[in-house]
Amino acid sequence: MTVTATSVDESDGVQPRTAPEPRGARLLRRLVPAAAAALSGVLLYVSFPPRILWWLALPAFAVFGWVLRGRNWKAALGLGYLFGLGFLLPLLVWTGVEVGPGPWLALAAIEAVFVALAGVGIAAVSRLPGWPVWAAAVWIAGEAARARVPFHGFPWGKIAFGQADGVFLPLAAVGGTPVLGFAVVLCGFGLCDVVRVVAEGRRTRAVRRGAAAVALLGVAVPVVGALAARPLVSDQAEDGTATVAVIQGNVPRAGLDFNSQRRAVLDYHARETERLAAEVEAGKAARPDFVLWPENSSDIDPFANPDAYAVIDSAAKAIGAPISVGGVVERDGKLLNEQILWDPDKGPVDTYDKRQIQPFGEYLPLRSLLDAINKNWTSMVRQDFSRGGEPGVFTLDGVRVGLATCYEAAFDWAVRDTVTDGAQMISVPSNNATFDRSEMTYQQLAMSRIRAVEHSRTVTVPVTSGVSAIILPDGTITQKTGMFVADSLVQEVPLRSSQTPATRLGILPETALVLVAAGGLGWAVAAGVRGRRAGDG
Repeated sequence: MTVTATSVDESDGVQPRTAPEPRGARLLRRLVPAAAAALSGVLLYVSFPPRILWWLALPAFAVFGWVLRGRNWKAALGLGYLFGLGFLLPLLVWTGVEVGPGPWLALAAIEAVFVALAGVGIAAVSRLPGWPVWAAAVWIAGEAARARVPFHGFPWGKIAFGQADGVFLPLAAVGGTPVLGFAVVLCGFGLCDVVRVVAEGRRTRAVRRGAAAVALLGVAVPVVGALAARPLVSDQAEDGTATVAVIQGNVPRAGLDFNSQRRAVLDYHARETERLAAEVEAGKAARPDFVLWPENSSDIDPFANPDAYAVIDSAAKAIGAPISVGGVVERDGKLLNEQILWDPDKGPVDTYDKRQIQPFGEYLPLRSLLDAINKNWTSMVRQDFSRGGEPGVFTLDGVRVGLATCYEAAFDWAVRDTVTDGAQMISVPSNNATFDRSEMTYQQLAMSRIRAVEHSRTVTVPVTSGVSAIILPDGTITQKTGMFVADSLVQEVPLRSSQTPATRLGILPETALVLVAAGGLGWAVAAGVRGRRAGDG
Protein backbone atom coordinates (compact mmCIF):
# COMPACT_ATOMS: atom_id res chain seq x y z
CA MET A 1 0.00 0.00 0.00
CA THR A 2 1.38 3.42 -1.02
CA VAL A 3 1.32 6.23 1.57
CA THR A 4 0.50 9.66 0.14
CA ALA A 5 1.24 13.13 1.52
CA THR A 6 -2.39 13.40 2.76
CA SER A 7 -4.51 11.03 4.77
CA VAL A 8 -7.64 12.17 2.93
CA ASP A 9 -8.10 12.05 -0.83
CA GLU A 10 -8.21 15.39 -2.68
CA SER A 11 -11.69 14.51 -3.92
CA ASP A 12 -12.91 14.84 -0.33
CA GLY A 13 -12.03 18.54 -0.47
CA VAL A 14 -8.83 18.45 1.55
CA GLN A 15 -5.84 19.92 -0.32
CA PRO A 16 -2.46 18.18 -0.09
CA ARG A 17 0.09 19.76 2.19
CA THR A 18 2.45 22.07 0.36
CA ALA A 19 6.08 21.19 0.74
CA PRO A 20 7.94 23.89 2.67
CA GLU A 21 10.08 26.24 0.59
CA PRO A 22 13.75 25.33 0.82
CA ARG A 23 15.73 27.65 3.03
CA GLY A 24 18.14 28.54 0.23
CA ALA A 25 15.32 29.50 -2.11
CA ARG A 26 13.69 31.62 0.59
CA LEU A 27 16.98 33.41 1.29
CA LEU A 28 17.56 34.00 -2.43
CA ARG A 29 14.05 35.40 -2.83
CA ARG A 30 14.90 38.02 -0.21
CA LEU A 31 18.45 38.77 -1.28
CA VAL A 32 17.75 39.39 -4.96
CA PRO A 33 15.47 42.42 -4.42
CA ALA A 34 17.82 43.80 -1.75
CA ALA A 35 20.85 43.48 -4.03
CA ALA A 36 18.90 44.94 -6.96
CA ALA A 37 17.84 47.94 -4.85
CA ALA A 38 21.39 48.69 -3.68
CA LEU A 39 22.92 48.18 -7.12
CA SER A 40 20.32 50.35 -8.84
CA GLY A 41 21.23 53.08 -6.35
CA VAL A 42 24.88 52.71 -7.36
CA LEU A 43 23.79 52.88 -11.00
CA LEU A 44 22.04 56.17 -10.27
CA TYR A 45 25.26 57.51 -8.71
CA VAL A 46 27.24 56.54 -11.81
CA SER A 47 24.83 58.66 -13.89
CA PHE A 48 26.06 61.81 -12.06
CA PRO A 49 29.02 64.04 -13.00
CA PRO A 50 31.89 63.97 -13.65
CA ARG A 51 30.67 61.08 -15.81
CA ILE A 52 28.50 61.90 -18.84
CA LEU A 53 26.21 58.91 -18.31
CA TRP A 54 22.97 60.77 -17.51
CA TRP A 55 20.87 58.09 -19.27
CA LEU A 56 21.79 55.50 -16.61
CA ALA A 57 19.26 57.20 -14.34
CA LEU A 58 16.50 55.61 -16.46
CA PRO A 59 17.43 51.94 -15.91
CA ALA A 60 18.26 52.79 -12.29
CA PHE A 61 14.68 53.91 -11.66
CA ALA A 62 13.28 51.11 -13.81
CA VAL A 63 14.95 48.54 -11.55
CA PHE A 64 13.95 50.48 -8.44
CA GLY A 65 10.33 50.48 -9.62
CA TRP A 66 10.46 46.74 -10.28
CA VAL A 67 11.86 46.12 -6.81
CA LEU A 68 9.18 48.18 -5.05
CA ARG A 69 6.12 47.30 -7.07
CA GLY A 70 3.48 45.62 -4.88
CA ARG A 71 5.64 45.51 -1.74
CA ASN A 72 4.28 46.05 1.76
CA TRP A 73 5.49 49.11 3.64
CA LYS A 74 8.12 47.31 5.73
CA ALA A 75 9.79 45.74 2.70
CA ALA A 76 9.57 49.02 0.78
CA LEU A 77 11.19 50.92 3.66
CA GLY A 78 14.16 48.57 3.71
CA LEU A 79 14.55 48.40 -0.05
CA GLY A 80 14.25 52.17 -0.35
CA TYR A 81 16.92 52.60 2.29
CA LEU A 82 19.28 50.28 0.42
CA PHE A 83 18.66 52.23 -2.80
CA GLY A 84 19.37 55.47 -0.94
CA LEU A 85 22.62 54.16 0.51
CA GLY A 86 23.74 52.78 -2.86
CA PHE A 87 23.21 56.24 -4.33
CA LEU A 88 24.28 58.60 -1.56
CA LEU A 89 27.25 56.81 0.00
CA PRO A 90 29.44 57.17 -3.12
CA LEU A 91 27.88 60.50 -4.15
CA LEU A 92 28.74 62.19 -0.84
CA VAL A 93 32.10 60.56 -0.12
CA TRP A 94 33.75 63.97 -0.59
CA THR A 95 32.24 65.15 2.71
CA GLY A 96 34.71 62.92 4.54
CA VAL A 97 37.83 63.85 2.57
CA GLU A 98 39.39 65.85 5.43
CA VAL A 99 37.28 64.99 8.48
CA GLY A 100 37.18 61.21 8.22
CA PRO A 101 34.36 58.77 7.50
CA GLY A 102 32.15 59.59 10.51
CA PRO A 103 30.38 62.71 9.18
CA TRP A 104 30.17 61.23 5.66
CA LEU A 105 28.52 58.00 6.87
CA ALA A 106 26.18 59.90 9.20
CA LEU A 107 25.08 62.29 6.45
CA ALA A 108 24.44 59.49 3.93
CA ALA A 109 22.59 57.43 6.54
CA ILE A 110 20.30 60.33 7.45
CA GLU A 111 19.63 61.43 3.88
CA ALA A 112 18.86 57.83 2.87
CA VAL A 113 15.94 57.89 5.32
CA PHE A 114 14.16 60.32 3.00
CA VAL A 115 14.72 57.92 0.10
CA ALA A 116 13.39 55.05 2.22
CA LEU A 117 10.20 56.98 3.01
CA ALA A 118 9.80 57.82 -0.66
CA GLY A 119 10.16 54.09 -1.33
CA VAL A 120 7.22 53.37 0.97
CA GLY A 121 5.12 55.89 -0.92
CA ILE A 122 6.18 54.50 -4.32
CA ALA A 123 5.26 50.98 -3.24
CA ALA A 124 1.86 52.22 -2.02
CA VAL A 125 0.95 53.88 -5.33
CA SER A 126 2.42 51.08 -7.46
CA ARG A 127 -0.93 49.27 -7.52
CA LEU A 128 -2.78 52.29 -8.97
CA PRO A 129 -3.57 52.77 -12.67
CA GLY A 130 -0.85 54.90 -14.26
CA TRP A 131 1.39 54.26 -11.27
CA PRO A 132 4.59 55.72 -12.83
CA VAL A 133 3.07 59.22 -12.66
CA TRP A 134 2.13 58.89 -9.01
CA ALA A 135 5.45 57.25 -8.15
CA ALA A 136 7.53 59.95 -9.88
CA ALA A 137 5.56 62.64 -8.02
CA VAL A 138 6.23 60.83 -4.72
CA TRP A 139 9.97 60.89 -5.48
CA ILE A 140 9.89 64.64 -6.11
CA ALA A 141 7.93 65.14 -2.87
CA GLY A 142 10.77 63.31 -1.11
CA GLU A 143 13.31 65.62 -2.73
CA ALA A 144 11.26 68.63 -1.65
CA ALA A 145 11.33 67.43 1.96
CA ARG A 146 15.05 66.67 1.83
CA ALA A 147 15.74 70.20 0.53
CA ARG A 148 14.12 71.70 3.63
CA VAL A 149 14.83 69.52 6.67
CA PRO A 150 16.75 69.02 8.82
CA PHE A 151 18.88 72.14 9.36
CA HIS A 152 17.33 74.02 6.40
CA GLY A 153 17.77 71.04 4.09
CA PHE A 154 20.37 69.35 1.93
CA PRO A 155 19.25 69.08 -1.73
CA TRP A 156 22.55 67.61 -2.96
CA GLY A 157 21.76 64.66 -5.20
CA LYS A 158 18.56 65.99 -6.73
CA ILE A 159 17.95 63.95 -9.88
CA ALA A 160 17.97 67.14 -11.96
CA PHE A 161 21.60 67.80 -11.01
CA GLY A 162 22.71 64.69 -12.89
CA GLN A 163 21.10 65.78 -16.17
CA ALA A 164 23.27 68.68 -17.37
CA ASP A 165 24.26 66.69 -20.48
CA GLY A 166 20.92 64.93 -20.98
CA VAL A 167 18.06 65.28 -23.44
CA PHE A 168 15.71 66.32 -20.63
CA LEU A 169 17.70 69.47 -19.77
CA PRO A 170 15.34 71.96 -21.53
CA LEU A 171 12.62 71.03 -19.02
CA ALA A 172 14.61 72.97 -16.41
CA ALA A 173 13.38 76.12 -18.17
CA VAL A 174 9.78 74.89 -17.90
CA GLY A 175 9.54 74.17 -14.20
CA GLY A 176 13.01 74.11 -12.69
CA THR A 177 14.63 71.15 -10.97
CA PRO A 178 11.31 69.58 -9.84
CA VAL A 179 9.94 69.26 -13.39
CA LEU A 180 13.28 68.13 -14.81
CA GLY A 181 13.68 65.51 -12.08
CA PHE A 182 10.04 64.39 -12.42
CA ALA A 183 10.50 63.78 -16.14
CA VAL A 184 13.59 61.63 -15.61
CA VAL A 185 12.01 59.54 -12.84
CA LEU A 186 8.74 59.17 -14.76
CA CYS A 187 10.63 57.94 -17.81
CA GLY A 188 12.49 55.40 -15.67
CA PHE A 189 9.33 54.10 -14.01
CA GLY A 190 7.59 54.15 -17.39
CA LEU A 191 10.36 51.94 -18.77
CA CYS A 192 9.73 49.53 -15.90
CA ASP A 193 6.03 49.48 -16.73
CA VAL A 194 6.69 48.81 -20.41
CA VAL A 195 8.80 45.77 -19.52
CA ARG A 196 6.15 44.59 -17.07
CA VAL A 197 3.33 44.85 -19.62
CA VAL A 198 5.36 43.04 -22.27
CA ALA A 199 6.30 40.25 -19.86
CA GLU A 200 2.69 39.91 -18.73
CA GLY A 201 1.55 39.77 -22.35
CA ARG A 202 3.97 36.96 -23.13
CA ARG A 203 2.83 35.03 -20.10
CA THR A 204 -0.89 35.40 -20.78
CA ARG A 205 -0.54 35.64 -24.59
CA ALA A 206 -2.74 38.74 -24.50
CA VAL A 207 -1.53 42.33 -24.24
CA ARG A 208 -3.87 44.77 -22.54
CA ARG A 209 -3.92 47.70 -24.93
CA GLY A 210 -4.89 50.27 -22.33
CA ALA A 211 -2.10 49.26 -19.97
CA ALA A 212 0.39 49.18 -22.83
CA ALA A 213 -0.62 52.67 -23.98
CA VAL A 214 -0.25 54.11 -20.47
CA ALA A 215 3.17 52.47 -20.06
CA LEU A 216 4.42 53.82 -23.38
CA LEU A 217 3.16 57.30 -22.56
CA GLY A 218 5.19 57.21 -19.35
CA VAL A 219 8.31 56.91 -21.49
CA ALA A 220 7.28 59.07 -24.42
CA VAL A 221 5.74 62.11 -22.74
CA PRO A 222 8.93 63.23 -20.89
CA VAL A 223 11.00 62.89 -24.06
CA VAL A 224 8.46 64.72 -26.22
CA GLY A 225 8.11 67.39 -23.53
CA ALA A 226 11.86 67.95 -23.49
CA LEU A 227 11.97 68.30 -27.26
CA ALA A 228 9.04 70.73 -27.18
CA ALA A 229 10.83 72.83 -24.55
CA ARG A 230 13.99 73.32 -26.62
CA PRO A 231 12.87 76.76 -27.98
CA LEU A 232 13.02 78.03 -24.38
CA VAL A 233 16.79 77.44 -24.36
CA SER A 234 18.84 80.22 -25.97
CA ASP A 235 22.26 81.79 -25.65
CA GLN A 236 21.34 84.95 -27.55
CA ALA A 237 21.96 88.34 -25.95
CA GLU A 238 18.89 90.44 -25.08
CA ASP A 239 20.58 93.31 -23.24
CA GLY A 240 23.86 93.42 -25.06
CA THR A 241 27.00 91.77 -23.77
CA ALA A 242 29.60 92.21 -21.07
CA THR A 243 33.23 91.16 -20.92
CA VAL A 244 33.75 89.31 -17.66
CA ALA A 245 36.93 88.06 -16.01
CA VAL A 246 36.86 85.07 -13.64
CA ILE A 247 39.89 84.80 -11.35
CA GLN A 248 41.14 81.53 -9.85
CA GLY A 249 44.12 82.37 -7.65
CA ASN A 250 44.65 78.85 -6.30
CA VAL A 251 45.78 77.95 -2.75
CA PRO A 252 49.18 76.91 -1.38
CA ARG A 253 47.81 73.48 -0.44
CA ALA A 254 44.49 71.71 -0.17
CA GLY A 255 42.82 70.62 3.05
CA LEU A 256 41.22 72.02 6.14
CA ASP A 257 44.27 74.15 6.89
CA PHE A 258 43.20 76.24 3.88
CA ASN A 259 41.99 78.91 6.33
CA SER A 260 45.40 79.15 7.99
CA GLN A 261 46.78 80.17 4.60
CA ARG A 262 44.36 83.05 4.20
CA ARG A 263 46.94 85.79 3.57
CA ALA A 264 48.63 83.65 0.92
CA VAL A 265 45.27 82.96 -0.73
CA LEU A 266 44.45 86.68 -0.86
CA ASP A 267 47.87 87.44 -2.33
CA TYR A 268 47.43 84.69 -4.95
CA HIS A 269 44.14 86.18 -6.18
CA ALA A 270 45.56 89.70 -6.25
CA ARG A 271 48.63 88.42 -8.11
CA GLU A 272 46.53 86.61 -10.75
CA THR A 273 44.41 89.74 -11.22
CA GLU A 274 47.53 91.86 -11.68
CA ARG A 275 48.94 89.31 -14.12
CA LEU A 276 45.73 89.59 -16.15
CA ALA A 277 45.98 93.40 -16.00
CA ALA A 278 49.45 93.16 -17.53
CA GLU A 279 48.11 90.98 -20.34
CA VAL A 280 45.32 93.48 -20.97
CA GLU A 281 47.86 96.34 -21.19
CA ALA A 282 49.95 94.26 -23.57
CA GLY A 283 46.92 93.60 -25.79
CA LYS A 284 47.00 89.86 -25.09
CA ALA A 285 43.61 89.77 -23.34
CA ALA A 286 40.38 91.73 -23.64
CA ARG A 287 39.77 94.40 -21.03
CA PRO A 288 37.05 93.13 -18.65
CA ASP A 289 34.10 95.26 -17.64
CA PHE A 290 34.26 93.64 -14.21
CA VAL A 291 36.12 90.89 -12.34
CA LEU A 292 34.78 88.05 -10.20
CA TRP A 293 36.79 86.51 -7.37
CA PRO A 294 35.72 83.32 -5.56
CA GLU A 295 34.31 82.71 -2.11
CA ASN A 296 37.00 82.98 0.62
CA SER A 297 39.44 84.76 -1.68
CA SER A 298 39.99 87.16 1.24
CA ASP A 299 39.44 85.43 4.56
CA ILE A 300 41.18 88.39 6.13
CA ASP A 301 38.53 91.03 6.86
CA PRO A 302 39.52 94.03 4.69
CA PHE A 303 37.34 96.34 6.79
CA ALA A 304 39.36 95.51 9.90
CA ASN A 305 42.81 94.90 8.35
CA PRO A 306 44.40 97.77 6.41
CA ASP A 307 46.93 95.45 4.76
CA ALA A 308 44.16 93.30 3.23
CA TYR A 309 42.32 96.46 2.15
CA ALA A 310 45.46 97.70 0.39
CA VAL A 311 46.04 94.41 -1.45
CA ILE A 312 42.49 94.31 -2.84
CA ASP A 313 42.47 98.00 -3.67
CA SER A 314 45.75 97.67 -5.54
CA ALA A 315 44.41 94.76 -7.60
CA ALA A 316 41.22 96.68 -8.47
CA LYS A 317 43.24 99.72 -9.58
CA ALA A 318 45.60 97.53 -11.63
CA ILE A 319 42.78 95.92 -13.62
CA GLY A 320 40.80 99.18 -13.75
CA ALA A 321 37.47 97.44 -13.15
CA PRO A 322 35.18 96.65 -10.22
CA ILE A 323 35.79 93.32 -8.45
CA SER A 324 33.39 91.11 -6.53
CA VAL A 325 35.56 89.84 -3.65
CA GLY A 326 34.68 86.86 -1.44
CA GLY A 327 35.53 87.80 2.14
CA VAL A 328 35.02 86.69 5.72
CA VAL A 329 33.85 89.73 7.68
CA GLU A 330 32.97 90.36 11.30
CA ARG A 331 30.39 93.08 11.76
CA ASP A 332 28.33 93.97 14.84
CA GLY A 333 29.51 90.79 16.52
CA LYS A 334 28.40 88.62 13.60
CA LEU A 335 30.63 86.50 11.39
CA LEU A 336 29.58 86.77 7.74
CA ASN A 337 30.51 85.00 4.52
CA GLU A 338 30.35 88.08 2.36
CA GLN A 339 30.75 89.19 -1.24
CA ILE A 340 32.15 92.70 -1.39
CA LEU A 341 31.76 94.95 -4.44
CA TRP A 342 35.09 96.76 -4.75
CA ASP A 343 35.27 99.80 -7.00
CA PRO A 344 38.75 100.76 -8.27
CA ASP A 345 38.14 104.42 -7.36
CA LYS A 346 35.77 104.26 -4.36
CA GLY A 347 36.80 101.03 -2.66
CA PRO A 348 34.07 98.80 -1.13
CA VAL A 349 30.63 100.11 -2.14
CA ASP A 350 28.21 97.17 -1.64
CA THR A 351 28.00 93.80 0.10
CA TYR A 352 26.03 90.55 -0.05
CA ASP A 353 25.91 88.18 2.92
CA LYS A 354 25.47 84.48 2.20
CA ARG A 355 21.99 83.39 3.27
CA GLN A 356 22.05 79.59 2.96
CA ILE A 357 25.00 78.71 5.15
CA GLN A 358 26.30 75.17 5.39
CA PRO A 359 25.48 73.15 8.52
CA PHE A 360 28.53 71.54 10.13
CA GLY A 361 30.73 73.64 7.86
CA GLU A 362 29.76 77.27 8.53
CA TYR A 363 27.70 76.68 11.65
CA LEU A 364 27.23 73.79 14.05
CA PRO A 365 23.75 72.57 14.94
CA LEU A 366 23.72 70.52 18.14
CA ARG A 367 27.08 71.97 19.13
CA SER A 368 27.02 70.68 22.72
CA LEU A 369 26.17 67.14 21.59
CA LEU A 370 28.92 67.13 18.95
CA ASP A 371 31.40 68.51 21.46
CA ALA A 372 30.65 65.57 23.74
CA ILE A 373 31.19 63.12 20.86
CA ASN A 374 34.31 64.61 19.27
CA LYS A 375 35.91 67.91 20.32
CA ASN A 376 37.91 68.00 17.08
CA TRP A 377 34.71 68.55 15.08
CA THR A 378 33.61 71.54 17.16
CA SER A 379 37.10 73.04 17.12
CA MET A 380 36.90 73.26 13.32
CA VAL A 381 33.94 75.68 13.57
CA ARG A 382 34.76 77.83 16.59
CA GLN A 383 32.23 80.55 15.72
CA ASP A 384 29.02 80.13 13.75
CA PHE A 385 28.45 82.26 10.67
CA SER A 386 25.30 84.38 10.59
CA ARG A 387 22.81 84.40 7.71
CA GLY A 388 22.21 87.28 5.35
CA GLY A 389 18.67 88.44 4.73
CA GLU A 390 18.52 89.96 1.24
CA PRO A 391 19.13 88.63 -2.31
CA GLY A 392 22.54 89.51 -3.69
CA VAL A 393 22.55 91.53 -6.91
CA PHE A 394 25.54 93.76 -7.63
CA THR A 395 25.56 96.43 -10.32
CA LEU A 396 28.97 95.98 -11.93
CA ASP A 397 29.72 98.56 -14.61
CA GLY A 398 25.99 98.84 -15.33
CA VAL A 399 25.42 95.05 -15.39
CA ARG A 400 23.15 93.43 -12.80
CA VAL A 401 24.95 90.32 -11.52
CA GLY A 402 23.13 87.90 -9.20
CA LEU A 403 25.17 86.14 -6.50
CA ALA A 404 24.61 82.62 -5.18
CA THR A 405 27.57 81.71 -3.02
CA CYS A 406 28.76 78.10 -3.34
CA TYR A 407 26.33 75.92 -1.31
CA GLU A 408 23.46 78.25 -2.26
CA ALA A 409 23.56 77.00 -5.87
CA ALA A 410 21.91 73.77 -4.68
CA PHE A 411 18.81 75.64 -3.46
CA ASP A 412 16.17 76.65 -5.99
CA TRP A 413 15.03 79.78 -4.15
CA ALA A 414 18.53 81.13 -3.53
CA VAL A 415 19.26 81.37 -7.26
CA ARG A 416 15.79 82.26 -8.49
CA ASP A 417 15.31 85.36 -6.36
CA THR A 418 18.46 86.96 -7.76
CA VAL A 419 16.84 86.74 -11.21
CA THR A 420 13.47 88.05 -10.03
CA ASP A 421 15.45 90.86 -8.38
CA GLY A 422 16.80 91.88 -11.79
CA ALA A 423 19.97 89.86 -12.38
CA GLN A 424 21.04 89.76 -16.05
CA MET A 425 23.62 87.07 -15.32
CA ILE A 426 24.56 84.94 -12.30
CA SER A 427 27.82 84.29 -10.48
CA VAL A 428 28.41 81.30 -8.18
CA PRO A 429 31.62 82.15 -6.24
CA SER A 430 32.84 79.00 -4.51
CA ASN A 431 35.63 77.50 -2.44
CA ASN A 432 36.30 73.80 -2.98
CA ALA A 433 39.86 73.76 -1.63
CA THR A 434 38.82 71.79 1.45
CA PHE A 435 37.56 68.90 -0.70
CA ASP A 436 40.82 68.21 -2.51
CA ARG A 437 40.35 66.64 -5.99
CA SER A 438 37.05 64.94 -5.21
CA GLU A 439 33.96 64.86 -7.43
CA MET A 440 32.36 67.64 -5.40
CA THR A 441 33.55 70.43 -7.70
CA TYR A 442 32.14 68.65 -10.77
CA GLN A 443 28.81 67.99 -9.06
CA GLN A 444 28.56 71.67 -8.15
CA LEU A 445 29.55 72.74 -11.66
CA ALA A 446 26.69 70.63 -13.04
CA MET A 447 24.28 72.45 -10.70
CA SER A 448 25.38 75.76 -12.18
CA ARG A 449 24.76 74.43 -15.69
CA ILE A 450 21.21 73.48 -14.66
CA ARG A 451 20.69 76.97 -13.19
CA ALA A 452 21.87 78.58 -16.44
CA VAL A 453 19.13 76.81 -18.41
CA GLU A 454 16.55 77.11 -15.66
CA HIS A 455 16.75 80.91 -15.67
CA SER A 456 18.28 81.50 -19.13
CA ARG A 457 21.27 83.37 -17.74
CA THR A 458 25.00 83.25 -18.24
CA VAL A 459 26.54 81.70 -15.12
CA THR A 460 30.12 82.22 -14.02
CA VAL A 461 31.76 79.96 -11.44
CA PRO A 462 34.87 81.53 -9.86
CA VAL A 463 36.51 78.95 -7.55
CA THR A 464 39.60 79.28 -5.36
CA SER A 465 41.23 76.09 -6.64
CA GLY A 466 39.02 74.86 -9.52
CA VAL A 467 37.13 74.02 -11.53
CA SER A 468 36.23 77.63 -12.45
CA ALA A 469 34.06 78.07 -15.54
CA ILE A 470 31.95 80.29 -17.76
CA ILE A 471 28.58 78.81 -18.73
CA LEU A 472 26.26 80.20 -21.40
CA PRO A 473 22.47 80.41 -20.87
CA ASP A 474 22.02 77.15 -22.80
CA GLY A 475 24.16 75.27 -20.26
CA THR A 476 27.26 75.05 -22.46
CA ILE A 477 30.62 75.43 -20.75
CA THR A 478 32.73 77.67 -22.99
CA GLN A 479 35.80 77.97 -20.78
CA LYS A 480 37.03 76.21 -17.65
CA THR A 481 40.20 75.92 -15.62
CA GLY A 482 42.02 72.92 -14.23
CA MET A 483 42.16 72.12 -10.52
CA PHE A 484 44.77 73.63 -8.21
CA VAL A 485 46.23 75.98 -10.77
CA ALA A 486 46.24 79.78 -10.94
CA ASP A 487 44.32 80.95 -13.98
CA SER A 488 41.89 83.52 -15.34
CA LEU A 489 39.04 83.30 -17.81
CA VAL A 490 38.00 86.31 -19.90
CA GLN A 491 35.01 86.24 -22.20
CA GLU A 492 32.30 88.40 -23.71
CA VAL A 493 29.02 86.90 -22.49
CA PRO A 494 25.35 87.53 -23.37
CA LEU A 495 23.12 89.42 -20.95
CA ARG A 496 19.45 88.52 -20.69
CA SER A 497 16.44 89.95 -18.86
CA SER A 498 13.48 87.82 -20.00
CA GLN A 499 12.17 85.26 -17.54
CA THR A 500 11.63 81.58 -18.29
CA PRO A 501 8.42 79.83 -17.17
CA ALA A 502 10.50 78.24 -14.40
CA THR A 503 11.54 81.67 -13.10
CA ARG A 504 8.02 83.04 -13.24
CA LEU A 505 6.36 79.98 -11.71
CA GLY A 506 8.84 79.62 -8.85
CA ILE A 507 7.67 77.07 -6.30
CA LEU A 508 4.35 76.29 -8.05
CA PRO A 509 5.56 73.27 -10.13
CA GLU A 510 7.05 71.63 -7.06
CA THR A 511 3.89 72.34 -5.05
CA ALA A 512 1.74 70.84 -7.80
CA LEU A 513 3.85 67.66 -7.88
CA VAL A 514 3.69 67.35 -4.09
CA LEU A 515 -0.11 67.62 -4.32
CA VAL A 516 -0.15 64.94 -7.04
CA ALA A 517 1.89 62.71 -4.74
CA ALA A 518 -0.50 63.38 -1.88
CA GLY A 519 -3.47 62.59 -4.12
CA GLY A 520 -1.91 59.30 -5.23
CA LEU A 521 -1.10 58.28 -1.67
CA GLY A 522 -4.63 59.16 -0.56
CA TRP A 523 -6.10 57.08 -3.37
CA ALA A 524 -3.82 54.15 -2.50
CA VAL A 525 -4.80 54.28 1.17
CA ALA A 526 -8.51 54.48 0.33
CA ALA A 527 -8.18 51.55 -2.11
CA GLY A 528 -6.43 49.52 0.57
CA VAL A 529 -9.18 50.23 3.10
CA ARG A 530 -11.87 49.22 0.61
CA GLY A 531 -9.96 46.04 -0.18
CA ARG A 532 -9.73 45.06 3.48
CA ARG A 533 -13.42 45.71 4.01
CA ALA A 534 -14.29 43.59 1.00
CA GLY A 535 -12.09 40.80 2.36
CA ASP A 536 -13.76 41.00 5.77
CA GLY A 537 -17.14 40.81 4.10
